[in-house]
Amino acid sequence: MVLLDPLANALSAIKNAEGVGKRECCVKPVSKLIGNVLRVMQQGNYIGDFELIEDGKTGVFKIGLLGNINRCGAIKPRSSVQTTDLERWEQRYLPARNFGFLILTTSAGIITHVEARERGIGGKLIAYCY
Repeated sequence: MVLLDPLANALSAIKNAEGVGKRECCVKPVSKLIGNVLRVMQQGNYIGDFELIEDGKTGVFKIGLLGNINRCGAIKPRSSVQTTDLERWEQRYLPARNFGFLILTTSAGIITHVEARERGIGGKLIAYCY
């Protein structure tokens, strides 16, 4: 089995586990990108605590689910955005204003579109969650 996009697989696993009402979900393989996206989702109160479990290979993230996710996913292709274009992308991926967030990778790290707008920096869109 070949994983072409580990982030998309991780977000899909989280969304599917939320959909059937599970309280926790395991995601593998582990990467720094997935860990940082999970941290941003945790700060937005979409997921509970998560921990890295070493299994001797790639590792596993064990994620506590709160039941707050309606939908989440990776954005493909990874589009470059400026702060002036964030409104357009928000309309495309989010159902309403001030509901959910886009996740960007920027020179300041992985942050939400709200933080990026406050700081006045652009980056690449990698995911959304609401």
